[in-house]
Amino acid sequence: MSKKIAAMIILRSGSRYLLLRRNNEPNRGKYVPVGGKLEPHETPRAAASRELKEETGFSVAPEELIFCGMLTESSPTKYNWICYVYLADIEFQPPPFCDEGTLEWIDHDHLPTVPTPPTDAAIYECVRRGEQFVFDAEYDAELRMIAMRREI
Repeated sequence: MSKKIAAMIILRSGSRYLLLRRNNEPNRGKYVPVGGKLEPHETPRAAASRELKEETGFSVAPEELIFCGMLTESSPTKYNWICYVYLADIEFQPPPFCDEGTLEWIDHDHLPTVPTPPTDAAIYECVRRGEQFVFDAEYDAELRMIAMRREI
């Protein structure tokens, strides 16, 4: 089973993150950064900029995105991803409409109180500390995380 390649953008304003409460699987009902799959012949950074514009209407030039790290997710099901993670610091503004779900500002200290994928707490902590990362997460057939290793 081949892996899908995606780019994810963490939008930050001060200590708040603009997160998407997803309407669709995977991770329906959970708060995640905006992002999506790479198009053929598209770089991860260009995909991140495009997905940001498509899902929020916000424009951040690809060269202004800060590379944070990578997340690889492996399972015996169709849930297999390689995700490039970027950060964009933006001015606070009201969350725009998004047809993928509801965008909401969540303060870093309140992240543990909202449902997020099991990998994301470690990612946000690395972003908060300014540390680059490479995480490798493994899931069982019911998509329960069984292991997560930090490679870097």
